[in-house]
Amino acid sequence: MTLGRPVLRAVVGGLMLGHGLQKLKGSFGGPGLAGTEQMMGAIGLHPAKQQALAAAVTETAGGALTALGFLSPVGPAMVIGAMTIAIKQVHGKNGIWAVGGGYEYNLTLIAAALALAADGPGPLSIDGLLRRQRQGIQWGLLSAILALTGVAATLAIADKFKPEEEATETA
Repeated sequence: MTLGRPVLRAVVGGLMLGHGLQKLKGSFGGPGLAGTEQMMGAIGLHPAKQQALAAAVTETAGGALTALGFLSPVGPAMVIGAMTIAIKQVHGKNGIWAVGGGYEYNLTLIAAALALAADGPGPLSIDGLLRRQRQGIQWGLLSAILALTGVAATLAIADKFKPEEEATETA
């Protein structure tokens, strides 16, 4: 038995859990929900209050599920979706490299989460202990489909609820 998957789950899931708690509770020097709400409005995700809560819960729960290896591929799908939104709304315009505010970190998390979804959480996981191993290309694809469905819904909601002044600026 190798330790690759548990280590990858712990790092990717643990970091995403912490990232979500920064938004949700202000943990680890994060902005909390009030600061996250301001950020969501600034990056065009409306209604900002609901988008902030959705992002915080998605990142926190997705990170926890991934780290624990529970209900896979749901956790990895949540990580993929959150990081795809981050690329689309924030980092994509800056190019790939993080030194310029780019998306290399987000893309790395997406690739790792997709790999975990396809390979399954492994035997040293809650799913493994429950003998609910889900692995294979179909699970990786399901994770990607779930993530992209969430991304599409998030962006459609943001577009529907964007303030009038923002709607006229983009027209």
